[in-house]
Amino acid sequence: MQLDITTIIIIITVLVSIGGFRNHKIIDDLIFYPPAVSKRNQWYRFFTCGLIHADAGHLIFNMLSLYLFGRFVEEKFIEIFPGNGKWLYLFMYITSLFICLLPTYFKNRDNPAYKSLGASGAVSAVVFAGLMIAPYVEVGFFIIPPIIPGFIFGPLYLLITAWLDKKGGGNINHSAHLWGALYGVLFIIVAGRMVGYDAVQEFVNGVKLYLQSKGWSN
Repeated sequence: MQLDITTIIIIITVLVSIGGFRNHKIIDDLIFYPPAVSKRNQWYRFFTCGLIHADAGHLIFNMLSLYLFGRFVEEKFIEIFPGNGKWLYLFMYITSLFICLLPTYFKNRDNPAYKSLGASGAVSAVVFAGLMIAPYVEVGFFIIPPIIPGFIFGPLYLLITAWLDKKGGGNINHSAHLWGALYGVLFIIVAGRMVGYDAVQEFVNGVKLYLQSKGWSN
């Protein structure tokens, strides 16, 4: 049986995260620590921090979200980008780890008290790429069942995340969630144009399809 890219990412992330739960040195070596990047050129931390998580709940939430959306998005990438879809999907995931943390880095590059970990930014990129491809898919907020169409969920999520990021406080890097989500949207738009796939038009068509199915549009 051939494993898909999403499953491989989940397996690797779970194994490394569990290792971090048992050995804090793994966390210290892989966590995103801006001063280590700016002063010691440890740029790899942009990527390795996505392999570790704060606790089991953090890990489960991220990997469950990736499992639910990732396989679908990966399959769609294979359809949209014949021959290169799965590798382009992997490229999006890996680069999103870097892109989503750039604002955090510039804000905290000289802040010795700041650290960040988790795959949330990359997972957000996958989720929002999926919502661009299939805006009619119904999703939910946390424990709310999937009753909200993606084209409504997406803007609400972005607005709430932007507000929480501006508000500050807490231990959640909302900036990474926000920029990861925006990167996922931009990635499918730009990459799609290279192969003649109009992601914006497909998004509009998907919204119309949903509204028609609910009898809200002719």
